[in-house]
Amino acid sequence: MECWVLTENIKQKLLVFERRILRRIFGPTQKANGEWRLENAIEYENIVRHIKSKRLSWLGLVERMPNERVAKTIYK
Repeated sequence: MECWVLTENIKQKLLVFERRILRRIFGPTQKANGEWRLENAIEYENIVRHIKSKRLSWLGLVERMPNERVAKTIYK
């Protein structure tokens, strides 16, 4: 199991990478009002939010584990 801190620098790099991949998939089109087409596609879900939601999901799983499990012992 791997554990790493999600610093602001790492968050920014992940978001830049995600946008680069999405631009490659969808194309870098800009609307007449200056807004990028990708803004609506990733407004609510991006890679950083996904990572945070998975961490919370894991925390819930650890909380429900019996106290004898190693992960629960380390958490406590």
